[in-house]
Amino acid sequence: MAYTITDACISCGACEAECPVNAISAGDDKYVIDADACLDCGACAGACPVEAPQAE
Repeated sequence: MAYTITDACISCGACEAECPVNAISAGDDKYVIDADACLDCGACAGACPVEAPQAE
């Protein structure tokens, strides 16, 4: 299961920097995760200060 980023995202970019496969990019109002590229490793969740990345 891929991670998704909830509306709690504050667009700080911490998650993008931690993704080992570059599956995270800036969206219009929050960062987004490419579900096909996501490894479900949880690195993004560990880096996020507001716990926005969540496992589906």
